[in-house]
Amino acid sequence: MFHCSLRRLLGGSSALLLVLAVLTPAQAADQALRIGYQKGGGLLAVLKAQGTLEQALGAQGYQVSWREFQAGPQLLEALNAGSIDVGYTGSPPPIFAQAAGIDLVYLGAEPASEAVEAILVPAASSIRDVAGLKGRKVAVQKGSSANFLLVAALEKAGLSFKDIQPVYLPPADARAAFVNGSVDAWVVWDPYLAAIQQSQPVRILADYQGLLHANSFYEGSRRFADAHPEAIRLLLAELARAGAWANAHKPEVTRILAAQIGLPEAVIATWQARTGYGATALTPEIIATQQQTADIFKAQGLIPRAVDVSQAVWRAPR
Repeated sequence: MFHCSLRRLLGGSSALLLVLAVLTPAQAADQALRIGYQKGGGLLAVLKAQGTLEQALGAQGYQVSWREFQAGPQLLEALNAGSIDVGYTGSPPPIFAQAAGIDLVYLGAEPASEAVEAILVPAASSIRDVAGLKGRKVAVQKGSSANFLLVAALEKAGLSFKDIQPVYLPPADARAAFVNGSVDAWVVWDPYLAAIQQSQPVRILADYQGLLHANSFYEGSRRFADAHPEAIRLLLAELARAGAWANAHKPEVTRILAAQIGLPEAVIATWQARTGYGATALTPEIIATQQQTADIFKAQGLIPRAVDVSQAVWRAPR
């Protein structure tokens, strides 16, 4: 069940009043919040279309701007470069970022949906299961949530990452390689997954069913989050509100995202039918699962050093 509690995020309505009292327009004048979101960025794209965050933060003197990225790793590179302040990715990108020394913090989480990304092959492929990927070329965005799905599925099949030929490509390039037969399989997430499913015959080898599946995350620059805790609280509160609305209004969400992304509504509807929203606070269980994910990447030799996820969890000042 996908839901969230504003009381959990804000510590009750009194905390929201405190936010509004502390952050006056005069104090926040000329301040900016720059948000990175991915193509088909789900809840952030809905929030952008609704304009409620601009209203909430604008009343406190903030200007909100948005920047789109193909995938999470590129988004976090921009976060590290100081081009954006907050963003949203799957579970692996912040792990790769931590391993690379990027000083980010986890701000909140989104629930996991098992079928929103998958390993797929052409319908006519001779590859029948994940074990059949041994020695084959597999397109995947390095450091993405799809990268972890591939690692986890291979491990379950008794293989390691060294048993395949990974071809690291962003989604648009990976789709072209998949369509022209340059790779044998492709691992990708929605809406790219829904789009390829509706455009040509494909077969899914595996999704997250039966596998460890970490949450997706809202991340931020530690410097920005520590300097602007009230803005982060308001952002999380607006995401919680937007998530509750989105779960109850899937047809409207479909229309919003189709207009933003430029994909047919039928593609977006397929994606929305298998996903749910619910921005939530970071629980010990969510952090522990993310640490398991990081440990698997380290064991597979895909990150250069071990990371401690708990050290990157943002703790808002009281």
